[in-house]
Amino acid sequence: MTGTRQLPITHKARTRARAGAGLLLAGAMLTGCGAEPGEIPLSEIRAETPSATPTPEPAAGLSAPTAGAVVAAASTRHNGQIAGRVFLDTTRTTSAVFTVAPDGTGEHQLTQPPARTRDDHPDWSPDGTTLAFDRTDDESAGRIWTIGADGANARQVGPLCEAGAPDCTNEQEITPAFSPDGRQIAFSRAWGAADPAAGQIQYSDVYVMSPDGTNVQRLTFLTNDKPYSGLVTNPSWSPDGKQLVFSYQTSATGQPANGRALYLVNADGTGLRRLTPWELRAGDRANWSPDGSQIIFTTYPAGPENTPGGGIYTVHPDGTAIGALTPGPSDVLYGVASYSPDGASIAYAQAPLNGTAELYTMKNDGSNAAPVTSTPDRWETRPAWGTAVAP
Repeated sequence: MTGTRQLPITHKARTRARAGAGLLLAGAMLTGCGAEPGEIPLSEIRAETPSATPTPEPAAGLSAPTAGAVVAAASTRHNGQIAGRVFLDTTRTTSAVFTVAPDGTGEHQLTQPPARTRDDHPDWSPDGTTLAFDRTDDESAGRIWTIGADGANARQVGPLCEAGAPDCTNEQEITPAFSPDGRQIAFSRAWGAADPAAGQIQYSDVYVMSPDGTNVQRLTFLTNDKPYSGLVTNPSWSPDGKQLVFSYQTSATGQPANGRALYLVNADGTGLRRLTPWELRAGDRANWSPDGSQIIFTTYPAGPENTPGGGIYTVHPDGTAIGALTPGPSDVLYGVASYSPDGASIAYAQAPLNGTAELYTMKNDGSNAAPVTSTPDRWETRPAWGTAVAP
């Protein structure tokens, strides 16, 4: 992390603020928060001079590997369950996090969302015991939650904002991602005035925090001087914890307008750079191979949501050797892809034209595609492949 200042977390009762529907961010009803005297508003946590990344304690139940052990351990990891997001109704207004074995057995709905609530963007802790996800409904902000792999101990992390301060108007936290050592969660934070007509919120950037919601620090500043320019979402850590890849989707007033690309940033906030060309339209959550040599991602054609014609690609972290794993052009809609912990396979989502999305696996070279789920009445996407829990 850069030499940023930490935000003291308060625990006063908070109030909800309503925002207009139609925002690009999930959930139109968002929250506000206030800073105590002497506190630093979240939007003003700015990069100063680089310094060492803080090392807060891991969440309860998570182990803390020693530095340098993450990459070395990747080759010895065993593949565990695949988590995903499933819509529970045909109108796609209610979704839950579920888990399933790679062979398609043992599918289990993990979270129990109320009606018209969307549980989304699951991500595994490095030891396979916990999942982080975000929860949004029509009348409340997106918030980060964690839950045990057995469905127990669901709890909300934060919120980071309380009631009152203008910099926290319409504030939400989504798309969580555990660091490889389990000591941090990276996430997307959005806040500010809403522009429902443009489907855009004022500010959006990547933050990191401890798994208990403390030690909040801002990592990127892409929208700081360009309000309403786009959405910064879906961070994903490199296996050594030194870098993050994330998605930047520009708005109609962004540069370029209505674009999609992946960016990289160092874990200390330095070294920001674009990874993929704008014309490729890479977006959503990318995922690193366990050895750190490849990043897998999905492309999305211009047009309405769920327009087919994209594909699944890999790229080296230096931006070279972009290659397609799926055939194209295609009338198939591809979704998020995730490497298996041993790096040999990939889980991904796929939906035929006018069909239902299911989870699939393939080898890491794109061969031997096979279905994992078969639920014609549901829409299952966003796979995240976890590590088998140690006996």
